Amino acid sequence: MAVHAEVAETPYTAYADTDHEITARLIVRRVRDVNHDPDQPELFPLWRYHPFLTDTDPAQMDTAQADVTHRQHAIIETVLSDLIDGPLAHLPSGLFAANTAWVVLAAIAHNLLRAAATLTGTLRAARGATIRRKIINVPARLARPQRRPRLHLPARWPHTGPWLTLWRNVFQT
Repeated sequence: MAVHAEVAETPYTAYADTDHEITARLIVRRVRDVNHDPDQPELFPLWRYHPFLTDTDPAQMDTAQADVTHRQHAIIETVLSDLIDGPLAHLPSGLFAANTAWVVLAAIAHNLLRAAATLTGTLRAARGATIRRKIINVPARLARPQRRPRLHLPARWPHTGPWLTLWRNVFQT
């Protein structure tokens, strides 16, 4: 399904009543909200709005390019936020070599976590803490009868579906 966005721009003066007045470009991206029941017709369309300010020169970067650049920065900020909330919150020491090793291991763990979330099919856009809560911190028991791995999940566990999808994608037998 293609997502169609509309982008508009207007000049905006922030802090107009202070000594720190600044005029910048206010860019608003509008996206159709597709989280409705397809069997139920819409009375009127719903939109999601994403505004941001930028001081880039319009001659160097038009409105659409500024929107793309802003969304790329937002993706990077989400990744950094996941790392800071997770493994980078516990940097071990003031030793450069130890911190370097910790950051490398944090990046590897983050990439494995994102790959596991992608394999579940439903947690692709989830934050790191959500992925850890739903598919990593599992109160399960692993058994190997007849040398075949068998996972005993908790009864009535709400995240069984994504976990079993990940299990089948990793251990296709």
